[in-house]
Amino acid sequence: MSVEIVKISPALLAYPDENHENLIVEVELPGVKKENVRVKMHEDSFYINATKEGTEYIGSYAVCCPVVPEKAKATYEDGLLKVTVPYKDALEDAVDVMVE
Repeated sequence: MSVEIVKISPALLAYPDENHENLIVEVELPGVKKENVRVKMHEDSFYINATKEGTEYIGSYAVCCPVVPEKAKATYEDGLLKVTVPYKDALEDAVDVMVE
């Protein structure tokens, strides 16, 4: 007997912290165990995949402002995934332009 797996996009909330230094992403994943949660972060987007019996929460989302994915931190408690990642410094990759 095969089990049907329902794929759904999780409820998600993304907002800056009070100092506008970090992006905070909260994702509701009811009934999912921590070991079944996967998060991938890029400078301009992130991907969530989490599974529980009969359900797969999956989604890929754009980020409005570039972030530093290597510094992302995630916690998971009682079905709530919380990811905090700093925004990238706007001048970090800036190049000086010679004025003639």
